[in-house]
Amino acid sequence: MDTPQVQKSYERKEGQGTLYLVATPIGNLEDMTFRSVRILKEVDCIAAEDTRQTRKLLTHFDIQSRLVSYHEHNKRASGPELIRMILEGQSIALVSDAGMPAISDPGYDLVRLALEADVSVVAVPGANAALSALIVSGLPTERFLFAGFLPRDKKKLKDELERLRRVPATIIFYESPHRIVKTLEAMKEVWTDAPVAIVRELTKRYEEVVRGTIMECLSFLENRETLGEYCLVVDRNGADSPDSEHAAGPWWAELTLEEHVARYEREVGDRKEAMKRAAADRNVSKRDIYNALLER
Repeated sequence: MDTPQVQKSYERKEGQGTLYLVATPIGNLEDMTFRSVRILKEVDCIAAEDTRQTRKLLTHFDIQSRLVSYHEHNKRASGPELIRMILEGQSIALVSDAGMPAISDPGYDLVRLALEADVSVVAVPGANAALSALIVSGLPTERFLFAGFLPRDKKKLKDELERLRRVPATIIFYESPHRIVKTLEAMKEVWTDAPVAIVRELTKRYEEVVRGTIMECLSFLENRETLGEYCLVVDRNGADSPDSEHAAGPWWAELTLEEHVARYEREVGDRKEAMKRAAADRNVSKRDIYNALLER
């Protein structure tokens, strides 16, 4: 039987350095921890996703450590080189543009390379946009899922939302300002409605949290300019879950066929699509739905 890989961070391997994953502020420089500053000053090298952004941080805290680039487009070449340096005794800190490295960025690939080379990996925690958004959202926190960025392609987006439809948890997404409305519209189409919190500009001067339903938040954003990076927190606890559906029946169980189709038609604005969705819910063909409606 294979044995698990055991890392004891307090035991330094002789002749070998350490890979530190160092969190950096997501907007407010006061969120930089004492430990993060110390580690960045002590390491031989800092690998950054955006060296220009990181240099501003290093200058502010008078950190003189060597700065190198590690990002999605050079990770195949830079990753093995960084591991070689660690194996030769240098310690390296990995930072992202903001927040925790290896979350929705290529840091994950470097961690995997480090573990394959039996290199010690140490987390230096700090600010994180997803968890910060979750705890101010007012939505349930006992069970949550970080889903990162949703697909840009419309069909893939809907497929992913369908996949997440039965996940009984509070789900956290990252979204850009020019896509936040489109994403909420797709959620309304697939999920109907749900409690959400839209959090933007976390820790910055114009931090804003909008709490309501998907439809209420869409209405709020309708005539406003969307600026800043967004975290979108959605409460899916119990919604469309297999357990709740088994106990109480599906949401449409008490509706007549006409009411069922009409509900979808109001949501999507297309009768054919409404009949298609009602057919899928009832596990019958769209033609069956069409014929049944004609007979009534």
